[in-house]
Amino acid sequence: MIIDDENIIMLEKVPVFQKKILILKNVSFVAKKAELVYFIGQTGSGKSSLLKILYADLPVTDGQAFVAGYDLRKIKNKQIPYLRRKIGIVFQDFQLLIDRSVNENLFFVMKSTGWKNKTAMMERAQEVLTNVGLTTKGFKMPHQLSGGEQQRVAIARALINKPEIILADEPTGNLDPLISLEILKLLVEISKTGTTVLFATHDYPLIQKYPSRTIKFENGEIRELDKNQENSILMS
Repeated sequence: MIIDDENIIMLEKVPVFQKKILILKNVSFVAKKAELVYFIGQTGSGKSSLLKILYADLPVTDGQAFVAGYDLRKIKNKQIPYLRRKIGIVFQDFQLLIDRSVNENLFFVMKSTGWKNKTAMMERAQEVLTNVGLTTKGFKMPHQLSGGEQQRVAIARALINKPEIILADEPTGNLDPLISLEILKLLVEISKTGTTVLFATHDYPLIQKYPSRTIKFENGEIRELDKNQENSILMS
């Protein structure tokens, strides 16, 4: 594998296991800085497992894997928090702290990643909330927000430490089509600012709105789709 400064993620012949069961074989994949890449495939096809490899929640046992400058074959446990500061993760179920306000959810992440200056924390919280269209929502509790707004908070949380990569794992799975499109549009805009975004979904019609490079997960393997293949899947 040739290390390239333009590539923020590089995998070569990496097997992906869950509890000793082989989920994906010989995964070779490269993502460039500021690129938007879709992972498509049915539930259970391995999309989430591959994302877990990228943020070192699952180990790399063979092949080569480099993410944000870290060699995942050699990464030490004490290095994993530093890797994860370069990665923002957005889940399907929001995972907000329901007993804390929006601002307090953001402060929780900041404190856990080394922020100490309260003024700087407040300024950054306001900045990311503005970025996701929630300028006035910082003092709301999660239950006072719609599902789409809660997911925007989750994206704001992922942006706190100015990550190089955002991993979005079925981020629109619990949202209606109109709100799903708004969330996708937001992530597309984030990719244009220089952050690599990997968007895992099985909602093929949604991603047709903002076409981009697409990787299909099927039968324990991944493959990149050309434009004709993308169109045939989206039409089916």
